[in-house]
Amino acid sequence: MIVITPDSFKGTMSATEVCEIIKKEFLKLDASLEIRCFPIADGGEGTVEALLFNGGEKISVDVTGPLFEPAKSFYGILPDNTAVIEMAAASGLPMAGEKKNPMLATTYGTGQLIKAALDNGCKRIMIGIGGSATNDGGIGCAAALGAKFYGADGKEVSLNGSGLAEIRRIDLGGLDKRLSETEIDVLCDVISPLYGKTGAAYVFAPQKGADTEMVKALDDGLKNLAEVTAKTIGKDNSQVEGAGAAGGLGFGLISFLGAKLVKGAPAVLEAMGFEKAAKEADLVITGEGCMDNQSLLGKAPAEVAKLSGNTPVIAIVGKSLVTDMSGSNIRRIYVTDHGERSFEQIVRECRDDLAATAHRVAKDFFNGEI
Repeated sequence: MIVITPDSFKGTMSATEVCEIIKKEFLKLDASLEIRCFPIADGGEGTVEALLFNGGEKISVDVTGPLFEPAKSFYGILPDNTAVIEMAAASGLPMAGEKKNPMLATTYGTGQLIKAALDNGCKRIMIGIGGSATNDGGIGCAAALGAKFYGADGKEVSLNGSGLAEIRRIDLGGLDKRLSETEIDVLCDVISPLYGKTGAAYVFAPQKGADTEMVKALDDGLKNLAEVTAKTIGKDNSQVEGAGAAGGLGFGLISFLGAKLVKGAPAVLEAMGFEKAAKEADLVITGEGCMDNQSLLGKAPAEVAKLSGNTPVIAIVGKSLVTDMSGSNIRRIYVTDHGERSFEQIVRECRDDLAATAHRVAKDFFNGEI
């Protein structure tokens, strides 16, 4: 049995597409070969697609988009009734387009996806929080599930970045009661705290459209949210690693919904049942667009190799910057790139390049060279 477990080749091919191309080349040499695919996702765009690759259902939902406009979104339900949500599908940066503005953006739609999953009877929810347009500390998401955020005048604040500094009181009494019976895992590889120079606003808000003045205002607002929240729940989660992910949505999910932050790729691999399949396989193939020494230490390919036990692991990559493979379970790296080309040319040729490399890997495997 061959197990194929690549990450996406960012900018060119999704993880599911990479799986299909490699699988096709192996089957050309032996149509009877058993092949199982486990495309990797880490919580960003493509997480639902990856987790549904081996079964499940994609469900469409009408939500409030990041700038409070009506939007079409979706989530997935796995065969075990676990819901899989991408916050980017409801509150993502591409949805905001040229109007992106973290002072105005909300995570309300993400909360609506969670509510839809609860309405479908899901008792476990996995939420990928990469790719956000927001910096609202998760207040929009929590509000969609019944939380209330009040200003000094007793009125509810705006459910976006601009409302954070106004919050003086938080009422969680109206939160959906089903949340207390639901396990929520947040797929998050960001380690930023909620506020401060390494927090959500300073690190991520500029790419969401914030200027220097807005960054300072957002950071002050997140600090205010942390202080009021600590008084409300009796705990300060602002410095938890990952609290600053998705403009503070990580903080909101753990503080208001009782969620826990988990590393993205390992959680996805576990949910797909990768480890058992890998240890029973004759070969595991992983890969990504560009592999470097960090890939062998803590990124998805390293996790794949670690979980594969004694099964041989090789990597197919677009480009390799690896200088030291010691300490890695990856036996060999195959590179699809073949010289200096423009990115446009790479995009046109990447699928053929991958197919040719995968065919070479398949021949090496059948010839006993791996």
